[in-house]
Amino acid sequence: MGEPVVQTFFLIFTGAAVLASIALYTRQPLLVAYIVLGAVLGPYGMGLITNVHLITEISHIGIIFLLFLLGLDMQPRALLSVLRKATSVALISSLVFAVTGFAIGYLFGYGLLESMVIGMAMMFSSTIIGIKLLPTTVLHHKHTGELMVGLLLLQDFLAILCLMLLLSGDVGRVDMRQFLLTIVALPLLALFSVAFVRYVLLKLIQAFDRFHEYIFLLAIGWCLGLAELSEALGLSAEIGAFLAGITIATSPISQYIAISLKPLRDFFLILFFFSLGASFNLNLLSEVIVASVVLAAAMLVIKPVVFRVLLRHQSEKNSLAWDIGFRLGQISEFSLLIAFVATNAAIIGQKASHLIQATAIITFLVSSYIVIFNYPSPIAVSDRLRRD
Repeated sequence: MGEPVVQTFFLIFTGAAVLASIALYTRQPLLVAYIVLGAVLGPYGMGLITNVHLITEISHIGIIFLLFLLGLDMQPRALLSVLRKATSVALISSLVFAVTGFAIGYLFGYGLLESMVIGMAMMFSSTIIGIKLLPTTVLHHKHTGELMVGLLLLQDFLAILCLMLLLSGDVGRVDMRQFLLTIVALPLLALFSVAFVRYVLLKLIQAFDRFHEYIFLLAIGWCLGLAELSEALGLSAEIGAFLAGITIATSPISQYIAISLKPLRDFFLILFFFSLGASFNLNLLSEVIVASVVLAAAMLVIKPVVFRVLLRHQSEKNSLAWDIGFRLGQISEFSLLIAFVATNAAIIGQKASHLIQATAIITFLVSSYIVIFNYPSPIAVSDRLRRD
């Protein structure tokens, strides 16, 4: 790291505390404060923190813990039921978003391959934004939370397939051996995790549940271990973490683990939003601002409408359909990863990459405002809507 570690964390967390205080007094979402802080302190702002890549790598742990906690709050039978209902919604909506993104990219003069990647990046919604702004009571006990998690998991799997396509070095050519390995790996990983929990993990928990420090350590080790194994098999660390959580969701100690890990999750998520603001090159903003505003506006309008129509077709209530549509109205952190991989593979240029990044930041911010002003969330500006 270019700066001393203590100094870097001092700047991030002290700065975040100051801006978060201002945000709360002015009734703004806290994540806006973290993104703005990153832009101000990062290499394209004041330049006080330059090694954003390392911070981004560290912050990825927060996303892994987020998915692990999601798994802890889901019952396997309920999830399977939701996935059956959500599959058609996820596939059809992703196709609509991809076509819309491709068309807008092409209209703004991007090449065929670049427009394809832009469309690909529009397919997904943010797990972090969607779940962070969802009240815990909804996530634990209501159909809304189950349906959102099902849609986000299916999108994650589609994102993995897209990343495999890009990592093959040429859009349109896929390593079939790796593709088939990934398809087979998911059920095998699920079977392994169920067996390991039943015959090893639960026995350890039962034997030493009075040692809280050990349970905390065991939970982190299980989460990160399965996340790493999942990534090694061609899946994502997020899917491995979710499986790690859901396989111990039926354990009596699952809620203790969930409560213990939440502060750790929030620590890393602050780093994630900081790195998002810090990694954006403000000098290139003028080149992509018009296209990114148009693309972001299209996603913010089309996504809620499409989800509403598809969920109503699945006999969901109108209010629930709009609720989920607006909560999933942004693009995803996977979109940023797609931009990074495609740029490194020389499939898209810096301008197209920054278009995707700018669109992600705009949709993150606007979608957050829409939710906290209109729907229940832990950081809603209204006391009537604030739900923990």
